[in-house]
Amino acid sequence: MVKALAKYIGQYKKHLFMAPILVLLDVVAELSIPILMSRIVDVGIPAGDTRYIMRTGIAMILLALGAIILGVANMKVSATAGQGFGANLRDALFAKVQEFSFANIDHFSTGSLVTRLTIDVNNLQNTLTMGVRLLLRSPMMLIVAMVLAYRINARLSIIIALAMPVLAIAIALIMTNARKRFTVMQARVDALNSTIQENLIGIRVVKSFVRQNYEKKKFKGANDALTSAAIHAASLVVISMPMMMLVVNAATLAIIKIGGGLVIEGAMGTGELISFISYVMQILVSIMMLSMIFLMLARAEASGKRIVEVLKTQVDIADPGEMQEGAEKTSRENPQLQFGKIEFRDVSFKYATSGTGENVLSDIRFVVQPGEVVGIVGGTATGKTSLVNLIPRLYDVTAGSVLVDDVDVRDYKLNDLRKDIGMVLQQNTLFSGTIRENLLWGNENASQEDLEQVCKDAQAHEFIMSFPDGYDTFLGQGGVNISGGQKQRLYIARAMLKSPKILILDDSTSAVDSATEEKIRRSFYSNFKDTTVLIIAQRISSVSKADKILVLDDGKLVGMGTHTELMQNNKIYQEINASQQEGVLNA
Repeated sequence: MVKALAKYIGQYKKHLFMAPILVLLDVVAELSIPILMSRIVDVGIPAGDTRYIMRTGIAMILLALGAIILGVANMKVSATAGQGFGANLRDALFAKVQEFSFANIDHFSTGSLVTRLTIDVNNLQNTLTMGVRLLLRSPMMLIVAMVLAYRINARLSIIIALAMPVLAIAIALIMTNARKRFTVMQARVDALNSTIQENLIGIRVVKSFVRQNYEKKKFKGANDALTSAAIHAASLVVISMPMMMLVVNAATLAIIKIGGGLVIEGAMGTGELISFISYVMQILVSIMMLSMIFLMLARAEASGKRIVEVLKTQVDIADPGEMQEGAEKTSRENPQLQFGKIEFRDVSFKYATSGTGENVLSDIRFVVQPGEVVGIVGGTATGKTSLVNLIPRLYDVTAGSVLVDDVDVRDYKLNDLRKDIGMVLQQNTLFSGTIRENLLWGNENASQEDLEQVCKDAQAHEFIMSFPDGYDTFLGQGGVNISGGQKQRLYIARAMLKSPKILILDDSTSAVDSATEEKIRRSFYSNFKDTTVLIIAQRISSVSKADKILVLDDGKLVGMGTHTELMQNNKIYQEINASQQEGVLNA
C-alpha cells in the first residue's frame, strides 16, 4: 500500500528529504539545553561565576531560538509535503473515477467515493504532515535523550528501561485493535454520506410525500452508527492513555526519590538530576507521542486501503490498446464511426452487481441501417435502457457483440465512438452555469446560430428567449429553476448539437406534451436525415411513424417491424397499444 501511494508525493520529495535534517537539528538544539542548564546549576552557581552563567544562559537562549526556527521550518516543510501529497492523490482519484465504466461506478456507492476523495485523503494527508513532524522527531528525541540520560547516570536509566516495556504493551494494544475499528468507522462514514446525498438529491420528493420524520430517523440511525463506531475506535485511547500516564508519573516519582538520595550522598549533582528528569520526560513523552502516531497510522492504513482499492480497480471498459492481456484486440488500426449502422449479434447482458446472476438481455439480434428512425418499446424492466447503453459501451456485453458500421464497439477508441453518439439518458443532468454553457457540452465550438437551430429543433428556443437573459440565463444546480419539460428539451438540444451519427433518446419526452413531442419528432425526419435515431418510448404514438420498431419483453426481442406490421402480427405490441388507447378513452 505504501509503495502504491508513495509515487503521489511527486514534486514534494525534496520537502521530505529536508524534513529529517531539520528534525535532527531541532532535536539536537532542544536536548542541548538541559546539559547547559545542569552546568549553570553544578558549575556556575557554586563557583559564583557570573560571566560563565551569562555565557551559558545566552547559549541556551540561542539554542531555544534555533529550535523554534527549525521547528517552524519543519512545520512548513511537512505541511507543504502533506498538502501537496493530498492534492496529487485527489487528482489521481478523480481522474481514475472519470475513467470508470458504469459497472465500476455500480461497485462503489457514490457516497463511498465521496468519502474516499475527501475524508480518506484528508486522513492520509494529515498523517503525512504529522508523521514528517512527529514520526521522525519522536524516535530521534527518544534515542538521543536515552543516550544523554545514560551518560548522566546509568543507575537511574534502569528505571526508564523498566517503564518502556509497559508503554510498549500499551502501544501494541492500540495497534492490534485500531486498524479494524477504523475500517468499520470509515464504512459508517460512507453510509452517512450516502444517506445525506440521497436525501438532498430527493429533497423535493421527501417534502411532497411529507417524509421528513422518516428521513430524520434514517439519518439518526446512520449518524448513531457512526458515533458508536467512532467511540469504539476512540476507546483505545481511553484505555491506553491512563495506563501510559500512570507509568510516566510512577517513573518520574521513582527517579526523583532515588536521584534525590544520590544528590544527598554527593554521588550526583543537582543540575544533573534536573537534566536527567528533563531527558526522562522527553523520553516518556516521545513514547506517548509515538502511541498517538501509531493510532493515526492505523486510521491512515484503513483509509489508504480504501483509496488503493479505487486506484487499483481494473477499468473493465478501456480502449483496445489498453485491454488486459488475452482480451480481444482491435480488428482495424483506428476505426472511425462514419455512417451510423448498428447491429446486435446474439447479444446477452447481465449486470455484474446483479444478485440473481440472470441476464437482463438474452439473444438479441437486429440490424439498424444508417439514417433510420427506430422505436424501442416494451413494459417496465424489459431491458430497453440496458440495450441502448451497450451501443456507446457504457457497459460491455456479456455474450455476443454490438457492431457500429460493421466494427465491434470494443474495437473503437472510446472517445472516437462516443463523440459521434448523442445520448439523452433517463437520468440526465444540467450543471450549474448558463443555458449556453450547458448546451456547449454538445459542441464547445458551436456558434450562436448553431445553438439557436438545435434549440428550435428541440422546441427549446422559444422558452429560452422568454427569459430576460436568454441563452445566458443562469441555471441552478440540476436546473432547479426550470420545469421538467424544459429540462428535457435542453437535454435533446445538447445531444443534437453534437451532430451525432447516432442519436439515442431514452424516454426523453416523457415530460413534454404530445404536440411539442410531435414537433421534435418531425425535426428528426427533416433535419437529421443522415442520423440514426433510436427512441425509447412509453407511448406508442411517440414511435408509430418510425422506420422500424423493436418490441422487448423480459429481456428478449419479441417483435420487429413497422407500426402497421406489428399491429397485425405482434400480440405484445397490440396489448401495449390497446392499454394506452383504453387509458386515453378513460381519461
